[in-house]
Amino acid sequence: MKKNLSSILCLIPKILQIFLNFTLVLLAIILAVLLVKEITIFADILISDGSHDYKLFFDNILLFFLYFEFISMIVKYFKEAYHFPIRYFLYIGITAMVRLIIVNHDHPIDTLFFSLVILILIIGYFIINITPRERPDKHWTFKNN
Repeated sequence: MKKNLSSILCLIPKILQIFLNFTLVLLAIILAVLLVKEITIFADILISDGSHDYKLFFDNILLFFLYFEFISMIVKYFKEAYHFPIRYFLYIGITAMVRLIIVNHDHPIDTLFFSLVILILIIGYFIINITPRERPDKHWTFKNN
């Protein structure tokens, strides 16, 4: 009975991991479709003669990079054995804040706060880069007595 329960408990994380992987692949496909949609919007903006809205163009470029970064983060998740590197979240946060500054730069106080958020994210990225990637406790093994 105890062996059956332990085998069932070992099976649950595997099933959840398969479900998570499936949903991430589905999300990557949706993001890829949206990425292609942004490329068609770029082409439409560049081809149309009367459109000189650079704010819209930069907004679409940064939205393109957000989709691109999310897709690359999903790819990295599978390449690094089901692990999201925190630096990718920082990249996405910085890109999103730059997009907000470009699109919503009408209020100087908001722009200052957005800039401070970017500074905090960059400091976090710097801290991540100066800390060693290997943790000392990773090599320790705990044995049941």
